[in-house]
Amino acid sequence: MIAVISFLKRAPTEASPAVQVNLSTPNSVVSNSQDAPPPPLPNVWIYDGEAYDLTDFIKRHPGGEFFIGRTKNRDITVLVNVLHRNPAKVKQVLKKYSLGRPATPADMHPKYDAPPFLFKPDFDGWRDTPRFNFEPQGQLLNAIRVRLKTPEMQARIAQMDFLFNLVTGLLAVIYVLVEGIRFGLPQFMPIYLFAPLMAMLRISLSGAGHYLIHRAQVRFNKVFAHVFDINYVPMAHVVMDGHTLMHHPFTQSEVDIKRNVFTAVMDLPRYYRVPLHTLHKLGHIWTGMFVRATELSLLGIRFGVQNLYGDWRRALPHYLGLWAMRALLCGECLIFVLHGDGLAWLAQFVLTLWISTFMIVASHDFEDDAAETTPDDSQDWAVQQIQNSYDLTMVGNKYIDCFLSAGLSPHRVHHVLPFQKSGFANIASEAIVREEAAKLGVAWDAPKNFFCDRLPVMARYYLLTPSRQAREENLSLLQEHLNPKALRTSLLYIYRGFIGVGSI
Repeated sequence: MIAVISFLKRAPTEASPAVQVNLSTPNSVVSNSQDAPPPPLPNVWIYDGEAYDLTDFIKRHPGGEFFIGRTKNRDITVLVNVLHRNPAKVKQVLKKYSLGRPATPADMHPKYDAPPFLFKPDFDGWRDTPRFNFEPQGQLLNAIRVRLKTPEMQARIAQMDFLFNLVTGLLAVIYVLVEGIRFGLPQFMPIYLFAPLMAMLRISLSGAGHYLIHRAQVRFNKVFAHVFDINYVPMAHVVMDGHTLMHHPFTQSEVDIKRNVFTAVMDLPRYYRVPLHTLHKLGHIWTGMFVRATELSLLGIRFGVQNLYGDWRRALPHYLGLWAMRALLCGECLIFVLHGDGLAWLAQFVLTLWISTFMIVASHDFEDDAAETTPDDSQDWAVQQIQNSYDLTMVGNKYIDCFLSAGLSPHRVHHVLPFQKSGFANIASEAIVREEAAKLGVAWDAPKNFFCDRLPVMARYYLLTPSRQAREENLSLLQEHLNPKALRTSLLYIYRGFIGVGSI
């Protein structure tokens, strides 16, 4: 055992950025050195180049405390304009909290108060955050909003949201029934039926969770948003930040950390990636995410929750949802194993994990480094969202695909209208978005099929390309897989899963 630990510790630094994960305090810069932490950043939120102090607004935010607390020391200009149905009303509220001075680089966290390995080494929040001008009235998002505000359209969207919630509840009931039949009447639920059914149900419920993390984080939604984690891939407690507040507003820019969520496997020798990533994620289920949940909880106790939630009463539902989902995922595994049915659990786990993992990166062209953009003030934000997102199809029916694709079938509308509460609402709004985009000459490409169009491309890129070491050192296939450095990297990757760091 001592030899193995020593072997891991000698792993190369370039292959182990994820080990440096450090969920910093709300007021400190992440540092990998032993130096004293830098002085606290001021309580500043940046809007349109001006400084604001929204500390007193955290508890009052109708969208929930988290979205205000987490954006401290960031530029919220894009968030205000794209995550609200009526940005003009929000801007009036902001005036009450103005500090009466321009924002400066010292007001902004250089790494967005996130683990720095998610960004390029030279990333700087002040310099690299895209800035858009939302004032021109001819912009696509403004034209869409005008048409969405009609009473008829609002009534239809409300109806779609209700139906989406109803289907979600039905899927939850079916999920319990399928597991119950496998336990009680296994002859009616053979493993070849159970595994794909569970994969579809987990992905579909995660699709509902995808929209729940975009909704106001208030009341019971603070708990239910964690259903996003049921497909074994994300962790809603932190994804609400990285996905909702960084990926959606700044798609394909250097702020978009979704570009890097699955790139750690590229350090592994190509033919080790499937088994090693599977073991890595099993480690997440058994111990890793409990370690991470404990870390998040202790950070709340140690540094206080007032910066994120205002107080513990408001924070508690978030933490309850976090721990409940960890207990559910691990508990299911334990029950199946004790019941002598561990193989059935493993089959559905592997199927769910790999389809879900590729879905995460299927909706954008993350395989092409040239796809990264740094928009300037002259670009229309909504146009850029359409141009950099894919709609996905699974079976060809939009309403079914909305769940089977984890919410990604009406993906372009979802990116243009991230404040909408459901995938069904986005489907109902698609004609308006497409028609208004056509008026500006924006092409609306046909959806891409996940299995035929995207999966082969992603499999070649993520699973079959040589490891970074092999490319850099021009190694043969045998050398790529058997050299000591690669073996250390592989063992370390498994170890990271059990301590809750790395990967998606």
